[in-house]
Amino acid sequence: MKPQQLTLLLPLIPAAISCGAQEMPKPVNIIYIMTDDHSYQTVSAYDTRYIKTPNIDRIAAQGVLFENSFVANSISGPSRACLLTGKHSHINGFTDNTKRFDTTQMTVARLLKEGGYQTAMIGKWHLGGHPSTDFDYWRVVPGQGNYYNPDFITPEGNIVVEGYATDIITDMGIDYLSSVRDKEKPFMLFLHHKAPHRNWMGNTPDLDAFEDVTFPIPDNYYDDYRGREAAQVNEMSIIKDMVVASDLKMVHEQIPDKYGSARSEIRRMNPAQRAAWEAQYNPITEKFLKDNLQGNELAEWKFQRYMRDYLKCIKSVDDNIGRLMAYLEREGLLENTLVIYTSDQGFYMGEHGWFDKRFIYEESLRTPLVARMPNSMKDAPRGVKVSEMVQNIDHAPMFLAMAGLEIPAEIQGVSYKSLLEGKHPANWRKSIYYHYYEHPGEHNVHRHYGVRSADNFTLVHFYSGTMDTWELYDMNKDKAQMHNVYGKPEYAAKQAELHAELDRLREQYKATE
Repeated sequence: MKPQQLTLLLPLIPAAISCGAQEMPKPVNIIYIMTDDHSYQTVSAYDTRYIKTPNIDRIAAQGVLFENSFVANSISGPSRACLLTGKHSHINGFTDNTKRFDTTQMTVARLLKEGGYQTAMIGKWHLGGHPSTDFDYWRVVPGQGNYYNPDFITPEGNIVVEGYATDIITDMGIDYLSSVRDKEKPFMLFLHHKAPHRNWMGNTPDLDAFEDVTFPIPDNYYDDYRGREAAQVNEMSIIKDMVVASDLKMVHEQIPDKYGSARSEIRRMNPAQRAAWEAQYNPITEKFLKDNLQGNELAEWKFQRYMRDYLKCIKSVDDNIGRLMAYLEREGLLENTLVIYTSDQGFYMGEHGWFDKRFIYEESLRTPLVARMPNSMKDAPRGVKVSEMVQNIDHAPMFLAMAGLEIPAEIQGVSYKSLLEGKHPANWRKSIYYHYYEHPGEHNVHRHYGVRSADNFTLVHFYSGTMDTWELYDMNKDKAQMHNVYGKPEYAAKQAELHAELDRLREQYKATE
């Protein structure tokens, strides 16, 4: 190169370096907020019948709402294992809540940490033991945790924190963001709430919420389960299995108490909490004893009490999400932070007469999922709905993709980063695989596996104990899944197609049981 050519190029070099620096994006921070048993029916961005959730709705309005978000195994511990590993239950080994999570296996937290991220887990862990060295920072509740003045397991030992669990977990998350993390490094914060898990105990400022509301009884509340053998034998009926004392807070010496869970929580309360609780629930209990309800009156009273208590927990969740989002905005963290809100599974709000989850049926299988992209991603969609099917095994690869890290081949999920960016890949999945294992177990839901297709069909095989039965549902004609059409001649072609798809998925995911 001639000297004059070098001289001419030299002034351009700093500009090129500067331009390159500007083009290098900062690693995206990720906050993943997950509740326990939050039904999509009780997020007003999905369903306006029961409650307004303005803060969750705001995440959707400023980002993306997934219309078809599903789990791989609708029960708490296994769902969390799917989240952390990006693998189905039979591969990650945590098939049901009697298991203990193998923390030596690969997790998305470890991969993010190795990739330069700070990792934090706050709230409900529910995988046995405590978080491994995959997390730089952790504060978790033992087991299911408590609503009032909960215990936390920490690296420094166990502590009791006075207050209400949803407030406390949010406080801990904000404290981590404000004073614990290294603000020069990207972070991944898992913020896992106990609420609204059974037995649905609200915060003291919300104890009178919804008490003047009468909620619509689901059309199939008195379902007789005709043609559905597994539904006939389960034990999650609001009418038969919901405990008036433990679940519905009618704590009185005249009322039998199967579990004692409400009494246990009340004993944890400080004097002010207990006074507020008794002022609200003692008159309701006295009226319940006086009225001596029977038959359908009792059945529908139980439904109303369940809904009121459950929604009190949801109100606190939404309020605290608002508090967290206000902090992120105030501190400028929304500029480069992805915020996800979801639940570890769906939940029944009286449909089929049920509470709880476990089944492949829609209310249990489907979860709320909303996401707000960082402000810095100017072209990311805002206020849009995504119809593609996503599953909780997809979170781990999405986190890695957002962090710009390699996704290991062993991960079974698929990153949905492209969907967050407004793209619609032509080869996106057309079905999901589901498998529930916990039988015998609480609620007596039999083991089953199945496929749920993008064109709204569900094929399922119940197989544990003496049960060996198939069911097929056409949600285009039977949204509530009341009519098992397996074996009907008019569905023969679709049935064969779904059997083939189920076989393909089981081979793809290496399912053997």
